[in-house]
Amino acid sequence: MPSGPGPVVCLMGPTASGKTSQAIRLADSLPLDIVSVDSAMVYRGMDIGTAKPDAETLSRAPHALIDIRDPEEAYSAGAFVRDAVSEIRRILDTGRVPLLVGGTMLYFRALIDGIAELPGADLAIRKALDEEGDDRGWPALHRELETVDPEAAGRIAPTDRQRIQRALEVYRATGQSLSDWQKSAARPGADFNFLKIALLDPDRIRLHNRINRRFREMLDAGFIEEVEALRSRPGLSSDTSSMRSVGYRQIWAYLDGACDLTAATARAQAATRQLAKRQITWLRTERAVNMLDPLDKRTPMAILDVVEGKLNE
Repeated sequence: MPSGPGPVVCLMGPTASGKTSQAIRLADSLPLDIVSVDSAMVYRGMDIGTAKPDAETLSRAPHALIDIRDPEEAYSAGAFVRDAVSEIRRILDTGRVPLLVGGTMLYFRALIDGIAELPGADLAIRKALDEEGDDRGWPALHRELETVDPEAAGRIAPTDRQRIQRALEVYRATGQSLSDWQKSAARPGADFNFLKIALLDPDRIRLHNRINRRFREMLDAGFIEEVEALRSRPGLSSDTSSMRSVGYRQIWAYLDGACDLTAATARAQAATRQLAKRQITWLRTERAVNMLDPLDKRTPMAILDVVEGKLNE
């Protein structure tokens, strides 16, 4: 992929780390155009549960790759790379600088380091794995994954239903492990000049408290009603990829009568904390990242200095 002039700024961080507010500050000060890097914000109608910027914010600072898919449609890392490269080139062609903002680390890595061409979804195997996971528990399926793909099992948490399912699905469908597929089918990353900045709170308890508080605020803002509206659509189910997003699947279960709201809230908060843990793990393995504390009063100026320095090179 040909590179364009100027850097591509990547503002990464776990959920609830304040990425959007920092991105708006940057866009107010420098000639930057924002591109969202979020696997759930791509879906229309999924606003509250994804912490999508509101209409006023988007009017002030438009975000590319938000609201580009119906929740009944699938979206993948490969689709993101194609969309993101197109947006990056468009922005660079205008003489401005792309600012990629989000917490979907798989998307960042696919864009920067390359992505493997993997087998498509096998819905029959996926359904069977869902039933096994509900019956045996996902830690049991994780132990099975350790046998057939120890490399993938080592980087996937025993409670990470979605990633365990995908790794086992690929193995059962092809007889080849996900790790082997990723090594044999990898494509090179996009040839852009990436500048990586990460917002990482050194106080994990402080981050957890923000996560818990933000989910309660989502409920107050009408998150249950948002999921009810999505649940009423005949083309959506709890197995649809978009509805497996953190928060949505727990509220869906509550609306199904599988648990009360207190339990659903606790499960959603715990799942979000687990997501943050995985995001932090990904960040710690990234190379050449400027790590900054999102709550340090000096951080906005530090981000501005880093980006301005890169622009002036």
